[in-house]
Amino acid sequence: MVERQLGAWLSGRFDYVAHSDWVGHDAISPWIALAVIASEDQKFPEHWGFDVAAIESVLDNSNEKMRGASTLSQQTAKNLFLWDGRNWVRKALEAGLTVGIETVWSKRRILTVYLNIAEFGAGTFGVEAASQRYFHKPASRLTMSEAALLAAVLPNPIRFRADAPSGYIRQRQQWIMRQMRQLGGEGFLQRNKLMM
Repeated sequence: MVERQLGAWLSGRFDYVAHSDWVGHDAISPWIALAVIASEDQKFPEHWGFDVAAIESVLDNSNEKMRGASTLSQQTAKNLFLWDGRNWVRKALEAGLTVGIETVWSKRRILTVYLNIAEFGAGTFGVEAASQRYFHKPASRLTMSEAALLAAVLPNPIRFRADAPSGYIRQRQQWIMRQMRQLGGEGFLQRNKLMM
């Protein structure tokens, strides 16, 4: 949030305001928790902060278009403590912070923090602010479809928009909902002690 706000001011955009409303895990719909796991990190309950198979896949295909292998834990560490960008210094710091987060916090705490700090659109940080902005209701009342739409924009919330979804975002939303069902819906969250 600080990085985006300072960037806006330095570029002369004084009308930009970064907004976030922190909510506890009991005020977040289980659908959004499941949607971000389904779209961003399906091995979240199993790993210790790093998806080794995804990292190896990225390294093996290094000559192809760059894609991410960051887990929700890594994204939480980056969003909470670090800056955007792809360099080895930031990645090394992110790795150390991820180990610390995974050691100290429960998976449910990591997920709660991630959902409260993730960027869902220009100036919109956290699931409560996104739910209020795009659906005019609290995050606790998000439906499966709404949650999947929010998760669909996460790879690039500045380029992709939940309030004006492109055909690609609608396709991604449908894919995420299929993944949510294949994971087992809310039962997946209950089995892994992630229920919001």
